[in-house]
Amino acid sequence: MPPTDASTDAGTTPVAADPDDISADTPEPGGRPESSDCQDTLDLRLPDELIALIAEQDTSRPARTGPDDDRREAAGTTPTEAQAPAPAAKASLAKSPDLTAFAEHDLLDDVGEWGPVTTSSGVFQLVPARIDRDLVLISRWMNDPAVAAFWELAGPDEVTERHLRPQLEGDGRSVPCLGVLDGRPMSYWEIYRADLDPLARHYPARPHDTGIHLLIGGVAHRGRGLGTTLLTAVSDLVLDHRPQCARVVAEPDLRNTPSVSAFLSAGFRFSAEVDLPDKRAALMVRDRALRAVLQPSHSQ
Repeated sequence: MPPTDASTDAGTTPVAADPDDISADTPEPGGRPESSDCQDTLDLRLPDELIALIAEQDTSRPARTGPDDDRREAAGTTPTEAQAPAPAAKASLAKSPDLTAFAEHDLLDDVGEWGPVTTSSGVFQLVPARIDRDLVLISRWMNDPAVAAFWELAGPDEVTERHLRPQLEGDGRSVPCLGVLDGRPMSYWEIYRADLDPLARHYPARPHDTGIHLLIGGVAHRGRGLGTTLLTAVSDLVLDHRPQCARVVAEPDLRNTPSVSAFLSAGFRFSAEVDLPDKRAALMVRDRALRAVLQPSHSQ
């Protein structure tokens, strides 16, 4: 679970959570944050896609028929064709509506087809990353000290490749992208299913919660509010193109005050502090229901 945040400098001071404000959730010691905000505690059920994946894994295991099967499994041998599920069982599995829907469903609604948007800083578009085309550029950004302090992916290109490849070859729950502004790549993004991510263990996730990770690549693009502009644009893209998503979430490192400030200025609210395996993070939430109320700040 990479960090969310390096170099999204908005040039403002982050707003501290009011301890009396019920929207600023606080985590239970050593566990999930206990929230008194009903917006963060409803619809706590496993997503249909995750249920289908569990069912697929369970039904695809060959049934044991006796002690010989136990011995074969302990020895690590591969089942023969005779031990595989019978044709009738395979046909039944193939016709399962839940598993078919999971196999055909795009977990992030075609990020690459969302198209460009016009912002106050120019025309911006998310372009899904490719290792053969983009590895050298992304690796160079990861070796910038301001980025490496939070992403921890400095090193040779192979380090970045090991971070990208599981996403590109996975089931589509995380899509790494270049952020292209007026035709020039200038930022790196990960759009991911927060409800299917390890992050979901640390906050009351809802089905289709969508997360954002971001870094601004070029020094020339930092420190002038561009992070706020792009976070607003990308979270709007998520809400516009993912109708089942009620919330966009992020978890910038609490130490990265420019990043936290950029999220606040982009219409996100501070929900809680959460202890993740690699950092203490600020859980930031942009609610579809509050989209018209928490308008992004354009004062930067």
